[in-house]
Amino acid sequence: MKKNMGGLDRIIRFTVAIVINILFYMGVIQGVLAYVLLGLSGVFVFTSITGFCLLYVIIGINTYKMKKRSF
Repeated sequence: MKKNMGGLDRIIRFTVAIVINILFYMGVIQGVLAYVLLGLSGVFVFTSITGFCLLYVIIGINTYKMKKRSF
């Protein structure tokens, strides 16, 4: 898998996943919505760690900026 997510995207997704989990464990979100959001937060954590988002490939988005090497 080739990276297609930039650093800011990864940070935002990871932060949103943490907030969803906190809201779930505090009992703010409940029921089916809670489980859907927990699943989404799992996807967010996975994509944040790998730096790859399949939806970005389908839509044609690439926010990853490769650093230029200087020799």
